[in-house]
Amino acid sequence: MKILVLALTAFLVSLTSSYAQSNAAPSPEKKMKFLIHVTQSDDATRAALAFLVAKTALEEGHTVSLFLAGDAVNLLKDQVLNELTGLGTGKLREHYDAIVKANGRFYLSGNSAKARGILQADLNGKPAEFALPTVLVRLATESDKLFTY
Repeated sequence: MKILVLALTAFLVSLTSSYAQSNAAPSPEKKMKFLIHVTQSDDATRAALAFLVAKTALEEGHTVSLFLAGDAVNLLKDQVLNELTGLGTGKLREHYDAIVKANGRFYLSGNSAKARGILQADLNGKPAEFALPTVLVRLATESDKLFTY
């Protein structure tokens, strides 16, 4: 009987200790590097969601790079930035401005941009540059997490 009481007591102490540890204040999370790869612009909700996720990660102190390829290079055109609103995901302009303010960085596929008539003038004043697929690969290997939209 004494052994049973000791075993039950040890079990309860261990359970209490586990509960206390699981409910302790969370430790500060490691800041991460995110890459958000966007390839579509025809779905306003999806496009705005990509920028919203980038904005959110930056607000939480993480580092974010966005690589726009395919039709998504159009997302940095001023007209698109000003007019695109996602259903439940907000206004592209507001997300873009927050990304810029928090030092987010944009890379546009040079080949995609060229095929769609995007010029350097379209990027003037924006934290953006044209890039080759090698840059996408480098960013991916340097990142902790990758999101694709």
